[in-house]
Amino acid sequence: MTKAYDSIRKGLEDALAHAKGEKTGARVHQIDVPEPDVTAIRTRSGLSQAEFARSIGVAVGTVRGWEQGRRRPEGPARVLLALIEKRPSIVQEELRAG
Repeated sequence: MTKAYDSIRKGLEDALAHAKGEKTGARVHQIDVPEPDVTAIRTRSGLSQAEFARSIGVAVGTVRGWEQGRRRPEGPARVLLALIEKRPSIVQEELRAG
């Protein structure tokens, strides 16, 4: 096999071992992302629910659900909201720069 194949296979084997709780030498980084106050974040951005939803690529119903407490942002959405909370213009700046 090729060196690339061997490297990928080794990486996958290490990932499986790590998932099973085995020691692999992998470095694990844990980052705690606080529960976002979506209403406050959106209000600071100066956008309506529809505009805010469009700017972060989610349905307006999702933003409404977050703001009304029916749903909670999870995973990447939670991280994105934490970034927007720190710098409300981050999405527009970064997407415009590309």
